Amino acid sequence: MDARIADLRSVPAAAEVAVQSVVVVGLGYVGLPLAVALAKSFPTVGLDIDESRIAELKAGHDRTDEIDDARLAASQLQYAAKADACTAADVYIVTVPTPVDERNRPDLRALLSASEMVGKMLDGSRKPLIIFESTVYPGVTEELCVPAMEQASGLIWKEDFFVGYSPERINPGDREHTVDRIIKVVSGDCPETTDRVSKIYERVTTGGTFRAASIKAAEGAKAIENAQRDVNIAFMNEATRIFQKLGVSIWDVIDAAKTKWNFLPFTPGLVGGHCIGVDPYYLSHRAIELGHLPEVIPAARSVNDDMARWIADTLHLTLKRRSLRVLILGVTFKEDVPDLRNSKVGDIVKRFWFHGHSVTVHDPHADAAEAERDYGVHLDPEALDRKYDLVVAAVSHRFYREMDDATLAGLVEEDGLFADVKGVFRGRDFGRSMWTL
Repeated sequence: MDARIADLRSVPAAAEVAVQSVVVVGLGYVGLPLAVALAKSFPTVGLDIDESRIAELKAGHDRTDEIDDARLAASQLQYAAKADACTAADVYIVTVPTPVDERNRPDLRALLSASEMVGKMLDGSRKPLIIFESTVYPGVTEELCVPAMEQASGLIWKEDFFVGYSPERINPGDREHTVDRIIKVVSGDCPETTDRVSKIYERVTTGGTFRAASIKAAEGAKAIENAQRDVNIAFMNEATRIFQKLGVSIWDVIDAAKTKWNFLPFTPGLVGGHCIGVDPYYLSHRAIELGHLPEVIPAARSVNDDMARWIADTLHLTLKRRSLRVLILGVTFKEDVPDLRNSKVGDIVKRFWFHGHSVTVHDPHADAAEAERDYGVHLDPEALDRKYDLVVAAVSHRFYREMDDATLAGLVEEDGLFADVKGVFRGRDFGRSMWTL
């Protein structure tokens, strides 16, 4: 056993919360920041079955850039790549990913596997608490995760172990709304469990906690948070396409509209990532299981999923040329993060390929091997040394926003086009034709 893990009990515990040890299962964008925050108050082990991830964290680096190297080095968080390296704990927090499959159906394999693994780790004499943070549709925790743990452990729910749910609210790259500052929604399988969950998270965040009426209510809160944003962005994307036919920029329309006090300033664009582009499918799936055919949520998903195709097709028709040399600036799902999950920029690239164009992709943050594996995209570090017929600023990384006019002009042929998907280059004139949403 790792000596660092064996020494966990030497870390002072928070007696008033009656927690001697915590295991966080999954050390990705959600789990690692939470585990680092928990380790300030409780002896905490971060468990992740990806041995390369554990090796990286032990070496003091987080590839997601959510925790900087200095903070990681200063943390008392311990690490394990195997469940049997962890001694029995009082609290287990599950933060594994919950994606969708190729047909946009919930893929709960990682969550159920983690539930089984935790079940085998439980010591019923400790009356352990298992808290789920993974985004799910209402009912998953109690109807799927609990039975998986009961079967794996031989223990009885609400007698030998207890369950809570606290939806994650991590926004990759956001340094303001971090896990130690936000309000945490908490819930439990009984009032006493909710109280226990609340006390744990009160030690983590200065934002405090909100006690949901039930586990299903807490699960549902996360589902509608993301579905609501998806629907509002879909409306802006549809409006964008209408105004394009009128020769009017949506950004000019938004500038005027947001002078009204109750206008909601949602903006158009590509909707990717692991939350907004995924979670609405979970709510739709549950609705269909319950015999309700959702209309608004799938419509929004359809509009947003089609936006990459529409952008590529519009630019293709605008230039009306064959075999364009295209440069794509940015491939991550949002600015200034290395997160490639569900990036819709990959769909733009594929659509340009469909039209027969040559595409070069550049990104200062993305991992080249991951981009190649997930999207078949080769990142060219020397891409900015050449000229192109079409340059598409797909992701508004600070790196691109801070490029001077001469450098930007140098990327585009004199008769070429600069396409600004995010609207961040509006008002700048570097001597080339510009297209924006």
